[in-house]
Amino acid sequence: MAAARAAGQRAAPRYIAVEGPIGVGKTTLAKRLASALDYPLLLEPALENPFLERFYRETARYALPTQLFFLLHRTRQLADLSEDDLLDPLLVADFLMDKDRLFAKLTLDAQEFRLYEQISASLGPRPPQPDLVIYLQAPVKVLLERIRRRGAAFERRIRASYLETLAEEYARFFRGYDRSPLFIVNAAQIDFASNPAHFDALLQAMQGMQGARQHFNPGLI
Repeated sequence: MAAARAAGQRAAPRYIAVEGPIGVGKTTLAKRLASALDYPLLLEPALENPFLERFYRETARYALPTQLFFLLHRTRQLADLSEDDLLDPLLVADFLMDKDRLFAKLTLDAQEFRLYEQISASLGPRPPQPDLVIYLQAPVKVLLERIRRRGAAFERRIRASYLETLAEEYARFFRGYDRSPLFIVNAAQIDFASNPAHFDALLQAMQGMQGARQHFNPGLI
């Protein structure tokens, strides 16, 4: 908390979304930020999705129900913010609603994607835009190692080719992203879980961010 409130730093963004491909450390960083800033935490419901394990086993067959579960759950989570009348919430989330369509385009066939678009349009999600999006990047070999290390059985089926495509789609998505200020982090050698210096350096750089887009490379500190 001391790092977050250090003299001379401007106030932290009120709503922070952490994004990046599978295994890059989104949830770890979101938890650390929520704890340091004393913000509520909103997590992606990966473990609650009953189709996810089957998706990694038979991607084409289970892509649509997997994607629709996430769409409906995320829409409900963010709708709850509006119901609580939190027009200016204090919040850290480990997902960005805008990227939901990225996964849909990547995993669904043309007919399924049209159905997904129709359902999404009928739901009419109007999530609040984050004050800051933190985009974590890392090479595929790092993502695979972190996925292996955390030991989720259903994730063992994730292929390097899928992660490669996913990382490319994330890079393409954020290349043109301008809805919120974007803090781009080279996460390949960052250990937010057990290295306080890494986290403190990121927090300080994040709070000192100037402009709409900034890169952070802890190896250059």
